[in-house]
Amino acid sequence: MKPQALLHCLSHSPLKGRVDPEAAIVQATQVQLAQMREEVAAFDPELIVLFAPDHYNGFFLDALPQVCVGIAATSIGDYDTPAGPLPVPRALAEACAEHLVASDLDVALSYRMVVDHGFAQPLQELTGAIDRYPVIPLFINCVAPPLISLRRARQLGAAVGQFARGLGQRVLFIGSGGLSHNPPIPLIANAPPEVAERLIAGRHPSPEARTLRQQRTVEAAQAFARGDSPLQALNPAWDQAFMAHLVSQDWAALDGIGNAAITEAAGASAHEVKTWVAAHAAMNAATGGRYEAVVRCYQPIPEWIAGFGLMTGRGDADA
Repeated sequence: MKPQALLHCLSHSPLKGRVDPEAAIVQATQVQLAQMREEVAAFDPELIVLFAPDHYNGFFLDALPQVCVGIAATSIGDYDTPAGPLPVPRALAEACAEHLVASDLDVALSYRMVVDHGFAQPLQELTGAIDRYPVIPLFINCVAPPLISLRRARQLGAAVGQFARGLGQRVLFIGSGGLSHNPPIPLIANAPPEVAERLIAGRHPSPEARTLRQQRTVEAAQAFARGDSPLQALNPAWDQAFMAHLVSQDWAALDGIGNAAITEAAGASAHEVKTWVAAHAAMNAATGGRYEAVVRCYQPIPEWIAGFGLMTGRGDADA
């Protein structure tokens, strides 16, 4: 009998293929990703539940939810990721949202969710496309304070896992983001007026504006890799300690990590690890806690402005 739940967590980076580290490091990550893709194919999920952030491409400060369930979603195709609709099973996504609200979680819904590489890249890397399997996209705000806590991300994931357990389907949980990194994403608190306006209502930029924004990110990565950058350094020790808590399912330790501590130790965008916590908590609930997680690889990669990690969890909901 096939296991009923599978978990993959992975760092994403739009800089892959644009600003790469030495070939051996790229090869090591690609080997692991290829194996993960083979495992997904063998598992043949009937549903993917994808926890991921946004980078001011789909969600803006005119009305920014902390958590949003995509009832329908479209990828914008930034950084050469696939563009187009995600195959969201509408009735199932609506039922998931209803379950979360019934679990005392205040979540938003979107019937026109727009997602960027944070969603599209893991789907492409793990399945070969963005439309290979039915997927429920779950957005978690990881860039614009105020931010939910790791504890709240765990509670969200646990409720999603309880919902998935009741489906009787093979479910793949994906957490996309992290680990330590601090790319040049502006904050409205100190943004000049034109940047603040983009953070509030920056939908539908011109192709030229999007290209310019992506080029600035590439230049920032090049400077960071040279050691000529004001960006906060990567923190391998923090990354490894965080992943160790997930491996041991030490929820108390994770709940105790505050938002200020995350930013100080690992960078403003390290809050993307909340997608990993949610995915692990979902896996825990879906399997009744009977799953084992392993770190497949980890490498601090300045060229990608990321502590880059891959994790897998395997379990059986019928165990």
